[in-house]
Amino acid sequence: MSWHELGGVRATLLILAVLGVGYLLLQSRPAETRLSNWRGVAGASAAPLGAGGISGEALPHGGLNPDAVGDQDMPTGNPLRTPRTVMTQGYGVGSHAPAEIWGGVDLAIDGDGDGQADPQGTQDAPVYATHGGRVETHADTWPGGNCVLLHASGYRTTYCHLSRFAVADGAQVRRGDLIAYVGSTGNSSGPHLHYEVWVGGVNHSPLDFGVLDGIRR
Repeated sequence: MSWHELGGVRATLLILAVLGVGYLLLQSRPAETRLSNWRGVAGASAAPLGAGGISGEALPHGGLNPDAVGDQDMPTGNPLRTPRTVMTQGYGVGSHAPAEIWGGVDLAIDGDGDGQADPQGTQDAPVYATHGGRVETHADTWPGGNCVLLHASGYRTTYCHLSRFAVADGAQVRRGDLIAYVGSTGNSSGPHLHYEVWVGGVNHSPLDFGVLDGIRR
């Protein structure tokens, strides 16, 4: 083997050695940090963000002391927690009939103070739990769209047409916790909250549970 050929072999070996060291260095680098794209419990009740997915953890509503109003299991008050709430459809009428199946009330917000519900003031308004209990989420249902069912001992409340959820399926919440945001999903003519109260499996009027309490009249 000539000196020229030997030099070529040495050069090749040197290049291979450098490449090998570089590969080992790359393998020893810390793994790249990746942010999770988890949007809730996998399954039929979960959906991507923007289509009924998880938007955040339940946070206490600062304007309400959850211990101030009696039994945590019993629904009490207005889930929109604003005096500008407007009831756009009453109990047991229109699409809420028959009451034993669809009984509830539709709530929206008068955002501009003219005494009428308006879409801009209602869309994505926060929805708060009216009692403590276990969360059950359902995305893209018909006719309710994105819905939260809140279960407690002997009671259940239902919140429908939501734009997105703020709690995960199976979470435990207290009265006044943020659970969702108002939307117009499902069979809906515009942004509003469909709200139901069930006692022992029987539908009851939310009007009997203070749903209009604190509303400006």
